[in-house]
Amino acid sequence: MKIVVLGGGLSPERDVSKKSASLIANALLSKGHEVALIDLYEGIENDAPVEGLFRKGTDNEFSYEIPETEPDLEAVIREHGGRREWLGPRVIEICKTADCVFLGLHGANGENGKTQAVLEAFGIKYTGCGYTGCVIAMDKALSKALVSGVGFKTAKWFTTRDPNITFDETVEKVGLPFVVKPIGCGSSCGVSIVKNKEEFDKAMDFAEKYEQHIIIESFIKGREITVSILNGKALPITEIIPHEGFYDYKNKYQAGLTTHVCPAELTEEETNRAKRIAEEEFRILRMTAYGRIDMIYDGTDFWFIEANNLPGMTNTSLLPEAAAHTGIKYEDLCEQIAVEAGRRNVT
Repeated sequence: MKIVVLGGGLSPERDVSKKSASLIANALLSKGHEVALIDLYEGIENDAPVEGLFRKGTDNEFSYEIPETEPDLEAVIREHGGRREWLGPRVIEICKTADCVFLGLHGANGENGKTQAVLEAFGIKYTGCGYTGCVIAMDKALSKALVSGVGFKTAKWFTTRDPNITFDETVEKVGLPFVVKPIGCGSSCGVSIVKNKEEFDKAMDFAEKYEQHIIIESFIKGREITVSILNGKALPITEIIPHEGFYDYKNKYQAGLTTHVCPAELTEEETNRAKRIAEEEFRILRMTAYGRIDMIYDGTDFWFIEANNLPGMTNTSLLPEAAAHTGIKYEDLCEQIAVEAGRRNVT
């Protein structure tokens, strides 16, 4: 197959996406496919022939390492002449030449349905959820409302853009401790756990820099687990145990800072119940192809945290690890996802 891998983009998860996309591209090259790796934001700013952008073989693989901190997007914009359009030059032209587009994207525009809608408008096949599932899953408040509306557990929450909301008002609504995060970011960007007034002020400042509505929810104490879904079916469950703090941006993407236990040490009944809940929530949120459902298990109930419609595909990512426990190697997983996308009709 001839495959374009889209990565990068103009979101706080830009670096994570560049890492995922590089590894995906290398995996597809190893399986004999022709691959072009394109940054969604940067695009191609010259008139190079499209055919010359595609690589074959494994002699010249792609590489990218994730820094410990989130990228300076304003610096990225300055490097590209101040251009703020999230869709880079020639991206659609290049994607139209491929059998399918593998979305190695994360965060805004990559996961919120915009890229998916544009690709569909041009009849371009792509991996992962359709734009409807992306819109729903990326909005943390909307996804919580839908899963709680059919009876699944999720923490008490509210959303705000009020810069004057007080600590006392927040505690009255959701109790203490609580979690503050942007409504539409992934990779734990902008997320804080708040236990006192001083932490509240810092958390609000941290979340507000993403210029989105903020969701504030009760903190649920328990074991953090995630259920990866592939073609509608749950893979082995993973428990996430950070060595320090919580599963934040640094702990997610710097090797050795978090322990993943897969399969999670749950009873057969707990495992089956968690998988059933995750599969149903995946369906309710209109997600397709593959994704992840993140939960907290308090020993009795499985609490929905959020859904991931384009989960990480790095060497420390959870879905590839879960797939490996079923015997699916990373290279085969990437190829399987690409082949499935190539077979789908674009409507």
